[in-house]
Amino acid sequence: MSDNLKLLLVDDDQELCELMGQYLQSEGFEVSFAHSVEQALPLLQQDGRYDLLIFDIMMPGQSGLELLQQVRPRIKTPVIMLTGRGEDIDRIIGLEMGADDYLGKPCNPRELVARIRAVLRRSGQQLAPGESSDRLEMHGIELDSGKRQVQVSGTELELTSAEFNVLAELMRSAGAIVSKDDLTEKVLHRKLTAYDRAIDVHVSRVRQKLAGVLPGRELIKTVRGAGYMLVNE
Repeated sequence: MSDNLKLLLVDDDQELCELMGQYLQSEGFEVSFAHSVEQALPLLQQDGRYDLLIFDIMMPGQSGLELLQQVRPRIKTPVIMLTGRGEDIDRIIGLEMGADDYLGKPCNPRELVARIRAVLRRSGQQLAPGESSDRLEMHGIELDSGKRQVQVSGTELELTSAEFNVLAELMRSAGAIVSKDDLTEKVLHRKLTAYDRAIDVHVSRVRQKLAGVLPGRELIKTVRGAGYMLVNE
C-alpha cells in the first residue's frame, strides 16, 4: 500500500474524527474532514480528489445516505459507510446506492484500516498478490481487469469496485457455482459472517445493471443454498 493516499471522513462527531484521523495518519494516510453534508459537498466537486471516502450514515440534517445519493452518479471514488449497530436496512440501502462496503460503529480503528485497504485493493489502487491483469469476454460482455473497465456491446457499463470484482469472479468461473463464502473472500477480502448481506446486494446490483443492457437474459443464477453461477451457454 502506497503512502499518502487521501481519505475524506464525513462525520459530525468531531472528537471521533480527531481520534480516528490520528490513527489513520499514523498508518500513512492523508485525512481530510467534513462534519456535515453541507461541508462535504464543496470538497466533492471534483472526482479523483480523494482515493476513498468514509461517510457516517447518521448525521444531523442531511444523512450520509443522502450525501452518497448526491455524489455517486458523478464520482467513482470508493465509499465506506459507517453505520450504527442494528441499522441493517441502512446498510443494505447504502450498498444498493453504490457504497463499496460498510462498518458498524463504534468501530475498531484497525478494522477500519483493514477495510480501507481491502476496498482500495479491489478498486484497482493496488493489485492483490498474485492477481493478474486479464481480459474476459462472453455474452457480449468485455471485462478488462487492467483498465478496470466493462463494456457490453461496445458501451461502457458503470460498476462500483465491488460490482466489478463480482462480475470478474463470476466470469472467471462461468458455468460453475461460486459459493457466497468464496465470493465474499475474493471480492470483499473478508470472511462471510452471519447476517452479512453485502455480497448478495452487490450481486443483485450487477444482475440489475446487466439486465438493463442485455434485456431478457438472466445471466447470473442463484443456486439456493450453494451460491451464484454465471451461465456460459
